Amino acid sequence: MPTPDPAEFARVMAQVPAPVTVVTTVDATGRRWGFTASSFTSLSLDPPLVLVCPAKTASCHEAFVTGTRFLVNVLAADQADIASHFARSGADKFAGTPMRPYELGLPGLPDATARIACTLYEVLDGGDHSILVGRVEAVHAGGADPLVYHDRQFTRPRGLPALQTSLLDST
Repeated sequence: MPTPDPAEFARVMAQVPAPVTVVTTVDATGRRWGFTASSFTSLSLDPPLVLVCPAKTASCHEAFVTGTRFLVNVLAADQADIASHFARSGADKFAGTPMRPYELGLPGLPDATARIACTLYEVLDGGDHSILVGRVEAVHAGGADPLVYHDRQFTRPRGLPALQTSLLDST
């Protein structure tokens, strides 16, 4: 079977809704780094692991793959401007944002839907991205509706009624 055309693959993957996160770290010199990611998910409950995938071409890539910890800020539905701000290259991404130290002393957003603080567990190759596997050390649930990336735009989940049973209840 032939490999799909990269543009077609990207178009199809744009139909898969994803959470919008801003991932932050502080390097050994005290410099803050951050990037916007929709490639974030839980990986394991025991031990508690998550993964997030920075592009190898990102200016912050080295800080994340050589660092010891990072914080995943799951953005709230009204934080699309912060997602766009951290998706840009160049200027100080933290200037003019409400970021302040939270879990593990890392830059976080006070109104994030959730914050997940991690120590770096493993770095894996993921093609044009690296896969950062983080061991979860601390969490905070803010409770706001999340921001979602779907069809190449930021959106909020549509108001569907909750299912009566959880997937976790059936295992």
